[in-house]
Amino acid sequence: MLVPPRTVKRKGRRAAYRLEPSYWELTLTTPRHGDRPFHICHIDHTELDVELVCSSTGRNLGRPWLTILIDAFSRRVSALFLSFDPPSYRACMMVLRECVRRHGRLPQVIVVDGGKEFESLYFETLLARYECTKKTRPPAQARFGSVCERIFGTTNTQLIYNLLGNTQITKEARVVTASVDPKGHAVWTLGRLHDRLCEWAYELYDTTVHPALGQSPRDCFVDGMARTGFRNHRVIRYDDAFRMMTFPSTTKGTALVSPGKGVKINHLFYWSSVFRDPTIEQTGVPIRYDPYDAGIAYAYVGNRWVTCCSEQYAVFRGRSEREMMLATAELRKRLRHRSVNTQLTARKLADFVASIEAEEALLLQRLRDAEARHLQPVTERSQVVRKDSSPAENSAHPGFSVEPIMIPVVPASSQPEVFEEY
Repeated sequence: MLVPPRTVKRKGRRAAYRLEPSYWELTLTTPRHGDRPFHICHIDHTELDVELVCSSTGRNLGRPWLTILIDAFSRRVSALFLSFDPPSYRACMMVLRECVRRHGRLPQVIVVDGGKEFESLYFETLLARYECTKKTRPPAQARFGSVCERIFGTTNTQLIYNLLGNTQITKEARVVTASVDPKGHAVWTLGRLHDRLCEWAYELYDTTVHPALGQSPRDCFVDGMARTGFRNHRVIRYDDAFRMMTFPSTTKGTALVSPGKGVKINHLFYWSSVFRDPTIEQTGVPIRYDPYDAGIAYAYVGNRWVTCCSEQYAVFRGRSEREMMLATAELRKRLRHRSVNTQLTARKLADFVASIEAEEALLLQRLRDAEARHLQPVTERSQVVRKDSSPAENSAHPGFSVEPIMIPVVPASSQPEVFEEY
C-alpha cells in the first residue's frame, strides 16, 4: 500500500492513511468480506447522536450507546443492543445473545477493534466455547471495519438525524443557543428508540436495495444460504446452558463455600439450600452472576447450576453491576475521607445504597437502568424452566442440567421474522 511520504513526515501515518489508494477490483490477494452468510461478522459500538429522556420523570439521561453485529457478506444487521452504559463486555455478551435468539447460531469469524471490552476473558471464553474465531483489526485503520462504520453512518442519516433531540448542531458549538439546544428538545425514551431502531434495521434497511450488493441485504442473505447451505452443525440452542455462558464470573472463576454464609461474589455473600451439604462446605465451586441483577448469582454444584440469593436481597434486587460499582467507589471514597475502616461489608453497602445521600450519586444510573429494563416487556426473571426437563433438553452435554432459573422471553408478537429455513 503506497503512502504519501510528504504527509507521513509532516503529520504522521494516521493523517496519511486517508490518502492511501482504495481497492478498485477484486483479485486473489484482495481482503474479502466473507464467502457466505455468517462467515465473517463485525462488532462495534457507537454513541448515537440523540438525547434521550426518562419515561417516568422526563429527566434528560444523555446519549445512548449502540452495539451492532453485522454480517459482512450480506450487510445484514444480525443483532443490535442499545444501552446507556459505555462499551463493555456486557454489551458484547448481550449482542451475541441476541444473535443466537434471532438466528440460532454465531458467526464463524468475528472482527473487532482493539477495545478492552473485546479482550475480556468472558467474551473470549464464549467465542472459544462455540468455536468462533476472533480477529482484531489493525489500529487506526478504519477501512478494515468499513462494513460496520458504514452502517453507523447510514443509521444516523436515515433515522437518528430525523428525530427530535438529535445532536447534529453540537458539532458547531458556537452556534448552539438555548432555543436549539438538543437537551431542551429531547422527547425520545430508550424503549421507544429501541423499538424504532429494530424496526428500521430488521425491516426497512433489511429490505432496501444496497448499492454495494445490487439487492437488499435480506435477499443476499437468503440467496447465500440457499447456495452455500445452512450448516446445521453450527446451530446453537437458545437455552439455559447458552445463557449461562453469557454471564460473567469473578477473576478467579470459583468461590469458597463458607458454612452458613454461602459463596462470596463482589463483596456479597450468596446462599442456596444446596450449600447445607457437608461435602460441599469449604470447597471451591464455579460461579457466575447476572450483571443486571445483583440480587442473584449462580453456582455449579452437583453437575448443575443452582440459583443463589444475596444477603440483603430486598436492597440489591434489580441493581445492575454498574450501579453497584459506582456505589462501592463512592462509599470507599467517603469512608476514606472520614478516616475510618474502609473494609466493605454487605451491610455497609446496603445501608449506603438505601440511604438518601446515595440518591444523588446513583440517581442517574438508576434511571438509566430502569429504562433499560423496559426494553424487554418480560424480564429475565419472568419464566421458570420446567423442573422435569431432562439434562439433554437443557444442554448438549450429557449430565448437565440447570436448576430452575429465570430466563428471558420475548412475546411472539414482537419476534422478528427469521429466514434460516432457506
